[in-house]
Amino acid sequence: MLPQSDSPPPEAGLHHKPLPGKLTSSLQLHLYLPLCHRVLLVTAILSVQLLLLLLFSDSSLSIPHLRPSTTTDEGRNASCELGTIYVYDLPPEFNSELIAGCDRLNPWTSRCSALSNSGLGPPAADLSGIVPAALLPTWFNTDQFSAEILFHRRLLSHPCRSPSPSSASALFIPFYAGLAVGQHLWSSNATSDDRDRLCAALLRWISHQPSFLRSNGSDHFIVLGRITWDFRRSSDADWGGSFIYMPGMANVTRLLIERNPWDDLDVGIPYPTGFHPRSAADVRSWQRFVLSRPRPTIFGFAGAARARMKNDFRGLLLRECASSGSACRAVDCGHGRCANRSAETVSLFLSSKFCLQPRGDSFTRRSMFDCMVAGSIPVLFWERSAYSQYRMYLPPGEDWSVFIDRKEVRSGAVSVRSVLESISEEKVRRMREKVVELIPRLVYGQDRLGDGLMDAVDVAVDGVLRRFRERREPNGDSGS
Repeated sequence: MLPQSDSPPPEAGLHHKPLPGKLTSSLQLHLYLPLCHRVLLVTAILSVQLLLLLLFSDSSLSIPHLRPSTTTDEGRNASCELGTIYVYDLPPEFNSELIAGCDRLNPWTSRCSALSNSGLGPPAADLSGIVPAALLPTWFNTDQFSAEILFHRRLLSHPCRSPSPSSASALFIPFYAGLAVGQHLWSSNATSDDRDRLCAALLRWISHQPSFLRSNGSDHFIVLGRITWDFRRSSDADWGGSFIYMPGMANVTRLLIERNPWDDLDVGIPYPTGFHPRSAADVRSWQRFVLSRPRPTIFGFAGAARARMKNDFRGLLLRECASSGSACRAVDCGHGRCANRSAETVSLFLSSKFCLQPRGDSFTRRSMFDCMVAGSIPVLFWERSAYSQYRMYLPPGEDWSVFIDRKEVRSGAVSVRSVLESISEEKVRRMREKVVELIPRLVYGQDRLGDGLMDAVDVAVDGVLRRFRERREPNGDSGS
């Protein structure tokens, strides 16, 4: 659900205080007008008020739980200096009908709960007693593939949203491609055509829009809620869909939780975590909490071994953790134990100075963002797990992370514990402070945070607008 607005309704401005004086003008009319005239006058006033209420109210909903809003040129704030955004109103088959069919998106279980609350998921009641009570309403069991829905929700109410595609600097396509393709990834009888059908239909629809034809999509962007490889099928026998390789996508900027480092149109965005602050005050309260936490465990690891993989690196890390006694603690995430559930992993990361982040099923993991939101310092073993992924969000790695060459760990030349114990307490403190400073940029707020803080959506929008402005004005001042 969308958060309540603190701003008064439009009709509030119609109620004026009476002017000072012995008699108000309305009372004078009451004294001097005949009864029938007074009745007519009251009826007229009530009719005008009703008309104004109807004019100012917005009853349109483009998809369930998402209330669109646009802002007039006069009402936009100064942050729109980079440009404005137009949000396409797509046919419902490309977004809202996918949500409505949430019980058919996975062959094993319904995804309705995971995608509820406009992508936030159900409240994380299991965190009661783990996070401060005042911040419990900011925590949800959020699905890691929900970024498409979270972005759509926020951009519908963005202060720089344009009502017209012709005047917008960037045009957003709110197609839930991750849901469209994902529903066929594990279906035993799904074909490559099934995985591509909605993607091809979307491109047919948008290719008839004058705003798309004007630029051939070069000023358009889309959020794809899964990793880039799920949309890069080269042949019918391969994994995933071929959406990114379709001709209509040749110039469209894609925001993904894992990008292809060799494709400049892929832009990495954070995996959604369970923390969704309502305001800057929530963020600062959480930052104080994680900075003040005692961290008795040197390093922690949330994950599962990959026994079927040759030279499984995760298994090696779990064995080192088990042999390190109280210096390390692990949460076994086998059999989906950690999926969209917060208590065990949040507790682990809140009590650990460092958190081990080997690659997951792909090079990136949501766990790295869960770890950082909890104020723990990530330990990486693959460059592609973060450093070449999230450049819009993260500074150079030595400020907020530890990198250990996995080959040296495999060979026994170093141990994870010895590397981490060699880092001075002062450096650990500085690194943790940097991690905590980054938290606002890594989370998806329930609304704009305000007070100068940018969340993951704000950072992405700012980056896209800068990118498009630099294309339009290659020799001008980029403002960055």
